[in-house]
Amino acid sequence: MEKTLSVRHLEKYYGNRGNVTKAINDISFDVSKGEFVAIMGASGSGKTTLLNCISTIDSATAGHIMIGGKDVTALRQKELSRFRREKLGFIFQDFSLLDTLTAFENIALALTICGAPAKEIETRVHRVAKQLLIDDILTKYPYQLSGGQKQRVASARAIVTNPALILADEPTGSLDSKSSRMLLESLESLNRNFSATILMVTHDAFTASYCSRVLFLSDGKIFNEINRGKQNRKELFTQIMDVLSLLGGDNSDVL
Repeated sequence: MEKTLSVRHLEKYYGNRGNVTKAINDISFDVSKGEFVAIMGASGSGKTTLLNCISTIDSATAGHIMIGGKDVTALRQKELSRFRREKLGFIFQDFSLLDTLTAFENIALALTICGAPAKEIETRVHRVAKQLLIDDILTKYPYQLSGGQKQRVASARAIVTNPALILADEPTGSLDSKSSRMLLESLESLNRNFSATILMVTHDAFTASYCSRVLFLSDGKIFNEINRGKQNRKELFTQIMDVLSLLGGDNSDVL
């Protein structure tokens, strides 16, 4: 199966010679095209640092990160900016929508920045908006939208450029249970219907149960891995909770 993401012997250190902290300690894993993968772990486990390195927001101390066959650890800053813009999609906890733009304009902006032809933008925005059930709110501004609607607009913006990889950082963290479920069903739909490859950091076992695979980090290393296989979400949720208990706390401790 084609690999969208390959992480090889990744390391990230902070500090100096006298006081070095290993945030990521020799991590290697792959994400195949069309996978929906969650990363979980206790506070300080390295999951956010890992996501930051993969997203090219932070640089690795050692190792390699291949996205779509390109080694992003070897790219210069100008090349990184272009790669991030064209090949990565981002979904943040705080939505990061522009208040002065409508939902349509927020989504279309991603295409405009990438240089998409004007005649294609409207068609592509409406196609993704329909898939995420937000085609009836495209003329509204962020202040007129619920939290769940804002997050689905942000999801549409992330997928509309057809990125190689979508990175989601605690996407349900600011949502109520109903909005969280709607967003997760939307991400599941993007994964299934658009073959979107999604890597998501989450502290929540319910959120992770929507994924096809879950990686658990502890002290900067991969502690365990669960493949969903033919399990339903309830069975996967139970397995996730079992691993979290081995990590030393209940679900509320895993941030």
